[in-house]
Amino acid sequence: MKRMRRYTVGWFVLMSCGMAMACTTTIVTPGASESGSMFVTHSDDGHLSDARLMYVPAADHPAGSERPVYYDACSIGELEQYASFMYSRYTGKSRGPDYEAPGLPQTEPIGFIPQVEHTYAYFDGNYGIMNEHQLMFGECTDGSKTDGTLPGPNRLFYSAELARVALERCTKAVDAVKLIGELIDTYGYYGTGETLPVADPKEAWVIEMVPGPGDVPGLWVAQKVPDGEVFVAANELRIRDIDPENPDQMFSTHLFSTATAQGWWKPEDGKLDWLETVSLGEYNHPYYSLRRVWRLMTRLAPSHLFSPWVEDGYTRAYPFTIKPDKKLTREEVMALHRDHYEGTEFDLTKGGAAGPFSCPYRYLGDYDAGGDVADPTKKRDGAWERALSVYYCTYVFVCEGRQNLPDPIGGILWFGNGKPLETCFTPFYAGITAIAQPYKTCDPRMFTRDSAFWVFNFVENWAALNYVAIHADIVSKRETLEKEAFEAIVAADAEALKLYQEDPDKARAWLTEFCMNMASHTFLTWQDFSDRLVAEYADGAMNYPGKLNEKKGYPKDWLMTTSWPNGPTKYAKPE
Repeated sequence: MKRMRRYTVGWFVLMSCGMAMACTTTIVTPGASESGSMFVTHSDDGHLSDARLMYVPAADHPAGSERPVYYDACSIGELEQYASFMYSRYTGKSRGPDYEAPGLPQTEPIGFIPQVEHTYAYFDGNYGIMNEHQLMFGECTDGSKTDGTLPGPNRLFYSAELARVALERCTKAVDAVKLIGELIDTYGYYGTGETLPVADPKEAWVIEMVPGPGDVPGLWVAQKVPDGEVFVAANELRIRDIDPENPDQMFSTHLFSTATAQGWWKPEDGKLDWLETVSLGEYNHPYYSLRRVWRLMTRLAPSHLFSPWVEDGYTRAYPFTIKPDKKLTREEVMALHRDHYEGTEFDLTKGGAAGPFSCPYRYLGDYDAGGDVADPTKKRDGAWERALSVYYCTYVFVCEGRQNLPDPIGGILWFGNGKPLETCFTPFYAGITAIAQPYKTCDPRMFTRDSAFWVFNFVENWAALNYVAIHADIVSKRETLEKEAFEAIVAADAEALKLYQEDPDKARAWLTEFCMNMASHTFLTWQDFSDRLVAEYADGAMNYPGKLNEKKGYPKDWLMTTSWPNGPTKYAKPE
């Protein structure tokens, strides 16, 4: 066996109020999808954070036992005392064998809550994703007036751990919302503002939360998503007026009294505006959040003619949910995250910053806003447009819930590592009992060829050499693989349902093997593809079998903007 080479990647230690996740998330309700499926999507834009997809098994627990609650480094950065890191979100035995790593520091709990008799199996990432009963979560981080609040005995939870507890204990979205609200009110909340879309195959809700000021444990509100509508969030709180008489809303017992005591809201002002009461509006800089909301709503319902320009971060120009002009296919739901504003005035494949090969990547530097949760009103000399598909995406997923099938078969997690536009989604059924090794293998501090994350990350970085050409190759390969997966799912549904009717355990075993094979096929195909790209685009040329070093050079219109036209074309000294 050949020894695998390992390449060290430069790493940094996050400060206590360091880089939070800066994500985009959506809900597509059954009435808004062509198939009648419920979809919840999430791009985890966490730079080189923990990219592993993990399986947490169902478990039975002794009466009177306690559940440990762990710190999440994706909240406000690494805190050494809890041994929770960006490169390894959790290490220990509480979440099953996938997380056991005896050689690493074992994660320490912040505290404990009473355990229940039985907990459900679920898929886990930097945030809880989907359980065996088709309960599914998305996520995005939001700015708030109380960001940076530290964990402690009276502040046990961040959104990631709240989602995990809900996945362990709930099968319905409304019950998950109620449980999360109770946990915040009882045990407290730390970190940053957060939006959690939560859905089952029939019903969807959005719950949003911020740390409470002073001794207030936390503040939260929730709102139901009407069937036939689509919800979009992009690092800004999306729930607005809170009406105690609205049966489709829930909120913290502390909300109104705290808002009044802090001077954030007065009853004579009218209904409490959640966004304006607890946040600064935008997340980082003007349009960091709102441009993505505008883009998705414009794509979903172009008939509305939404303007990309608004008065401020508290605008009401973009509604909480929107009915799409036409129902969305699975492919169209996936495509929501695969966007750089192509064809608009903000198109990142155009202009000088895109370089000669139309590259939409915009690498952040010290001149950009410090951290993610920054003051959007601070004067700046400039800023990049924030696209839906960004180079620092860790993973992206689409949860699909189907009410016409038993839960282990009806739920599918479509998971892709890396940048949405350059990844390939592969399916993981809700009823499986194990994850293919390449998808649960990753140390972001080291490049290795056995990791799905690093294979996809390498390809998207290689694409920057000649984006317009390499991206076309990526799309062709991706579409072929995803089409194969869509077709395979049809046959897998039928076979798994037949087995399920005989014995549910047989169906789970068969689905596990099916997903292992699908994931391995995607990984190995992409690994071979990455190797081919190295040779095909080496040294700025095009290289094919039998035709090497086909010189392509630069596009003529770009050349004319450089020093090339005035280069060494004659011996005389330039005037």
